[in-house]
Amino acid sequence: MNPGSSKLNPLNAAPVREATQKVDQTARKPVTIMLGRIGYAAKGVVYMVIGFLAALAAFGGGGGETTDRKGAVQKIYEQPFGVFLLAAIAFGLACYALWSFIMAAADTENKGTKPKGIATRLVYAGIGVSYLLFAFGAIQLLTGAGNMGKNSDASAKDWTAQLLSKPFGVALVIIAGLVVLGVAGWQFYKAYKAEFKKHLEMGEMSPQVQEWLVRFGRFGLAARGVVFGVMGIFLIVAALKNDPNQAKGLGGSLNELASQAYGQVLLGIVAIGLVAYGLYSLGEARYRRMVESTTK
Repeated sequence: MNPGSSKLNPLNAAPVREATQKVDQTARKPVTIMLGRIGYAAKGVVYMVIGFLAALAAFGGGGGETTDRKGAVQKIYEQPFGVFLLAAIAFGLACYALWSFIMAAADTENKGTKPKGIATRLVYAGIGVSYLLFAFGAIQLLTGAGNMGKNSDASAKDWTAQLLSKPFGVALVIIAGLVVLGVAGWQFYKAYKAEFKKHLEMGEMSPQVQEWLVRFGRFGLAARGVVFGVMGIFLIVAALKNDPNQAKGLGGSLNELASQAYGQVLLGIVAIGLVAYGLYSLGEARYRRMVESTTK
């Protein structure tokens, strides 16, 4: 055995421990937590706009449409004082991206370092990348340097086409569809079990606030489950037909609901659910326990 080997690992681990401690300390700072709360609020506003526009489309209101996050931000920009509203939303989206990265790096929810925990933290990091790009698109729209880029339908079609062009592409898209269906199932499970309550400071709420926030969370997660379910199904259809144009994003999934029998009713229910999810996110901005007090 190399005499120096016993000292090698501690020396190598020291910088990692030091970096981890710094990230953890940053996560617990009041300013960082405030930025995270602003992020949840911004996410809530975007989902409320998506749901509101879809509800108008379902119930015959003027100006309604089935759209995605980018379409919602574009709609905000078109309103009176849209520049100021968009600036606030862009800042909030960047805050949510930052907090997602902190959740991944500092393990604020105590997911741990086992494979399941690492996988969950990587998902948080992926969400952070998604919202960072989203915020960047909003800033481009705000400064006139560009637009929000491709909507979710176009993006879904593009990357599905890329996967289908690869060896075993059909299998890869089917797997992707099954993963998205798994996400849908997880949304339904969380809605049923209301596991999100463990991340909320329930003791700080009145009984009425507790009741309504849980209702919003359950209804909102179930609505997201429906949307993810539609996306997953159409990914599998795209694979089986070898046709990337079958793939759907958020806006396309809502539009697909509207095209079914009793589609307006289905769309209306899901639209109200998305508004509920937005309200739940606003509740998270106030009552979420941002950093767990203990670690695994």
